[in-house]
Amino acid sequence: MATTKLTPLSKLLITLLVVGGVGFGLYKISKNPDIKDKLTSEESETANSDVINIGVVTWGGYAGGQYFNEGFKANKDSRFYKEYGFQVNFEVLDDFDASRDAFKNGNIDLLWATIDALPTEMEGLAEYDPQVVFQADWSRGGDAIVVSRGIRAVSDLKGKKIAVAPMTPSHSFLLWLLEAGDLKVKDVQIVEVPSAIDAADAFKAQTVDAAVVWSPDDKDCISKVPGSKILESTRNASHIIADVFIAKKQYIQTNKEQLKQLYTGWMKGAAEINQSSSNKSKAAKILAEGLNYPEDYCFDAINNVRLATHGDNLNFFGLNRDYSGVTGEELYNRMKVKYDEAGYNTANARSWRLLAADIVGDVQLSGAEHDSETKKEFAGTSQQDIDAEAISTKKVSISFRTGEYLIDENSKQIIDLQFTPIAKAFSNAKIRIEGNTDNVGSRESNIILSRKRAQSVADYLISEHNMPSNRFVIVGNGPDKPVAGCESNTSDDCRAKNRRTDFEIIGENK
Repeated sequence: MATTKLTPLSKLLITLLVVGGVGFGLYKISKNPDIKDKLTSEESETANSDVINIGVVTWGGYAGGQYFNEGFKANKDSRFYKEYGFQVNFEVLDDFDASRDAFKNGNIDLLWATIDALPTEMEGLAEYDPQVVFQADWSRGGDAIVVSRGIRAVSDLKGKKIAVAPMTPSHSFLLWLLEAGDLKVKDVQIVEVPSAIDAADAFKAQTVDAAVVWSPDDKDCISKVPGSKILESTRNASHIIADVFIAKKQYIQTNKEQLKQLYTGWMKGAAEINQSSSNKSKAAKILAEGLNYPEDYCFDAINNVRLATHGDNLNFFGLNRDYSGVTGEELYNRMKVKYDEAGYNTANARSWRLLAADIVGDVQLSGAEHDSETKKEFAGTSQQDIDAEAISTKKVSISFRTGEYLIDENSKQIIDLQFTPIAKAFSNAKIRIEGNTDNVGSRESNIILSRKRAQSVADYLISEHNMPSNRFVIVGNGPDKPVAGCESNTSDDCRAKNRRTDFEIIGENK
């Protein structure tokens, strides 16, 4: 077949026609807003395809990620973008239902939750197959219970009206506190409110006797209600409220490497804030801009949490065999039971083994800044510790043979079931262990024996559960503090009730 060659002039003319056609097309597009908007939208979607959208609330515990991101909105100054090539957008969704809807609809990729309250959510989220990606923080003063005049201990809450947002971290805190004070939910009057903010409003209006609130609303409450006080907060109840992020299992499987990088950057940010006051100030400024709150408020909000490090996450997910504190699995499983006992159905809460994503264990971070939190150091026992009024008292019956003070295997099991979880949950509080006896034998010998029995219990908690020895205040009451109604020890039943061990949480001396 014969072929025809183009002359140089022909090639030039064709080139000019092509360039002119393209230019004319671009001119028409620029004059047509519909075409222009469509193309702009498509370019935007392409640009945002590498954005991780994270749903958060007004809380200081997410500062590690927001600090590393250099702000709340997706931006190219973010270290996530500079180091890993993707952008992160933090969406503040304080409305609980709206946040869950955004997660279900796919508008949010990662969503805040707390392990303590998550069992109550699992039925509603089951079809989305959520998994826990990582832990962001422990609440350390961000949640508190404020009480009116005359309420000095948890036992004084009996019969009182308590405002609380049901099935939230506030509710979880209250359930733990009641158990530590030997009270049940039926012993108090629960006044359900939409949020902790509403609980604070109810308390300030003095329509309730107590309320579980967020900081700094706790300080606001006591400044406006004469005679009121903060009974207890998560500064002492240090391992009850754990903020985590959840994602759909399919999203995790599809974006696993990116999530590892997100976690790595977040942990770097948290470590930097934990190590430096200037970095904390920078983080507070970022929170102030993102949340539209004053910087001092945001600085306090960060101080009211423990920003979780990589080491903390290894502990939380049970990946450190030497860790003896509260794990996510222990907290989740215990709260399933506690909420069920309180009348909230948690039967469909899935197993922790299916809930925990395998992100944290695949990440390696070295350096002291990434280590887990060290245990609190307590000062030795003072007379003030011995005389201090208890915030809560948990009575546990531990049987000893006559004249003996060493605990047996059955007694160890009773301690583990009835008190050890409380001791771990309130790990920043001192514990006074008081031994008590009936009146059989001399008072002097019973006081010595009861002290030895209390010390034996403390020794078990120290050796078996690795609790600090200075945390315990040992008191032997002998027969001097009988149970009300059994002062005379006239029956076997009363004598048995008086042979008890009291575990008391006491406030730290200032």
